[in-house]
Amino acid sequence: MMQLTSARRRTLALLAALLVLLVLLAYVALRTGPLAPVAVTLAEVQSRPLQPALFGLGTVEAARLYKIGPTAAGRLRRLDVDVGDRVAAGQVLGEMDAVDLDERVQAQASAVARAQAALRDAQARQAYAQAQEHRYAQLAASQLVSAEAMAAKRQERQVADAALAAARGELARAGAERGASVAQRGNLRLVAPVAGVVVARDADPGTTLVVGQAAVEVVDPARLWVNVRFDQAAAAGLAPGLPARIVLRSRGERPLRGRVLRVEPKADAVTEEILAKVGFEQVPEPLPPLGELAEVTVELPALPAAPVIPNAAIRRDGERVGVWRLAGEGLRFVPVTLGGADLDGRVQVLAGLRPGERVVVHSEKPLADGRRVRVVARIPGVRP
Repeated sequence: MMQLTSARRRTLALLAALLVLLVLLAYVALRTGPLAPVAVTLAEVQSRPLQPALFGLGTVEAARLYKIGPTAAGRLRRLDVDVGDRVAAGQVLGEMDAVDLDERVQAQASAVARAQAALRDAQARQAYAQAQEHRYAQLAASQLVSAEAMAAKRQERQVADAALAAARGELARAGAERGASVAQRGNLRLVAPVAGVVVARDADPGTTLVVGQAAVEVVDPARLWVNVRFDQAAAAGLAPGLPARIVLRSRGERPLRGRVLRVEPKADAVTEEILAKVGFEQVPEPLPPLGELAEVTVELPALPAAPVIPNAAIRRDGERVGVWRLAGEGLRFVPVTLGGADLDGRVQVLAGLRPGERVVVHSEKPLADGRRVRVVARIPGVRP
């Protein structure tokens, strides 16, 4: 009887230990195991207006770049400016070697003088021939000279007219040749077309330049802009005239005011970006170097009040876009229609949510419909 009692006690103790173990396993499973609530952070849907904006990267460029070089091949004689120099409109920057051009201009000037003398001689001959023709016409009317004599004088006048026309043509030809040489002589001077800054010196004195080759490059500092690339998916509403903030890499966090000048009609199909030109409202001093990287934020038109949630709350399940909405102690996936977004991580919801509802922003594990959750202020390892 005592042996039976002892065996029963051991059995009861074992059952009690197993029961305690099962209770502990159930507790662990419900609190920290796969059946435990998932820790989440929530955000409340708020109705508020939104100021959308676009962010893009670009480079500083000149709206107009003037490449100044010769109109004929030759050797660079002198170049009086260097990179960084400011020049005035019409200022002579340098000069090409004239070679024998000055002598050609002098020779053509002599040819013009000879043509002028020949023209005066032809005019005198024509005047004399006209006078003789007129006198013989009067004599022929009185039958004092023969018809043959009258015809001879008329022919002499016609010859004089032709000689005068030829002299005039020769003078025009000589003058045109001299004018072309003088113009070519003037083109040997490299002249700044606008007031600006020298940004490149591509040749030194003694260098032989061909037609179209630049010796120096000048930009107009009053017409600088930033060539910016924006993501096509977020560029709805981008238009000329919108205000912008420009942050140059060399100026740190100091933003400069700007404005969208132009949206390019051709986008980049490879990078899926839209190109735009953003100008400075006031040209920065000192001038930024061309090609400097710039961060540009364009302020789009403000949106009216609508439900707003953090962008981090949006989930994508295949083709569905939605959020996990808190329903009691569980969750429900709700499809939503999104609107505009700002650069602070907020996005408007056009359909699917109402103000006051709460949605999951971050979770420590993947979520599913009906999954129990545990609301926390912050999840370790996740940025708020």
